[in-house]
Amino acid sequence: ARQSPRRAGARLERGRTVSNGGSRAMAAGQAPKKQAPWKGFVAGSTGAMLSGAVTHPIDLVKVRMQLYGAQDGFQAASGAKPSAPPGMLKTGYNVIKHEGALGLYRGLGASLMRQASFIGTKFGAYDLLKTAMPKDPDGSLPFWKMTLCGLGAGAIGAAVGNPADLAMVRMQADGRLPKELRRNYRGGADALLRVVREEGVLALWRGCGPTVNRAMIVTASQMAVYDKSKAVILRESGLSDGLAVQTGASFIAGVVAALTSNPIDLAKSRLMSMKPDKTTGALPYSGTLDCIAKTVRHEGIGAVYKGLIPTTARQVPLNMVRFISVEWCKKALAGFD
Repeated sequence: ARQSPRRAGARLERGRTVSNGGSRAMAAGQAPKKQAPWKGFVAGSTGAMLSGAVTHPIDLVKVRMQLYGAQDGFQAASGAKPSAPPGMLKTGYNVIKHEGALGLYRGLGASLMRQASFIGTKFGAYDLLKTAMPKDPDGSLPFWKMTLCGLGAGAIGAAVGNPADLAMVRMQADGRLPKELRRNYRGGADALLRVVREEGVLALWRGCGPTVNRAMIVTASQMAVYDKSKAVILRESGLSDGLAVQTGASFIAGVVAALTSNPIDLAKSRLMSMKPDKTTGALPYSGTLDCIAKTVRHEGIGAVYKGLIPTTARQVPLNMVRFISVEWCKKALAGFD
């Protein structure tokens, strides 16, 4: 009887070891139990919508800062030197001053539609690609293979989610235009229908090139860095897979994603928001590289990092809320077949 507490303690310690081992295996690409593919899509979409709703005002401020000085591309393309852009707080203040507090949530419907389609798809695709990727002898995935999975998942998600992404960017940018030039979409669905009716179906994939490029970089940064960071934290700290580990790994992933994606994100915002010249009908930018080159030539090299502070301020909490939500959703769905 005296030894029963020791035996119970030994059993508890063995349980912790097994739990930690399973957590480390999952972080390194070893799934102790194979889950149905649909769970990755559902968990990714749910987590993405929660995080998107929380960080939407920051995302809107970022888009406005990136479009400052472009005037839909005409100023950058004409060679006129724009004045210094306002900072993050000033931009947010101007939105509230001229459009009201709800102006910070302009395009929220399209944003949630984007989160469900684009982000949900890339989370599900990432899990599928990791499952299909050949493993090392110990059953783990090396970092470079995680990165390849992230690149592929980002491309797939971006192609699926580009229409909703375009609608979101246009709705976020609408408030900066003169009233007579605003598109005045009533919501995400209305934006998609009007784009098809007024510009053709293929217009839904305008800016798809930079969207795919950005998504590949961001997804590889987010997913691979999160998995690797989580594996290192679990191994070095001895902690079990929980809130503290997930928060630390997602923080690192958010910082890396912000630094690597900002130039392409700026090009994406400008390409999606641009309008043709009223006289010639020509568009100000022909593609991602042309947009970045004209921006650097007319606004300076630092212009490609316009909006970096709100990008980082968005990416870090976005990743933290998103990954923690996705981890929670996966656990909640574990009992469903």
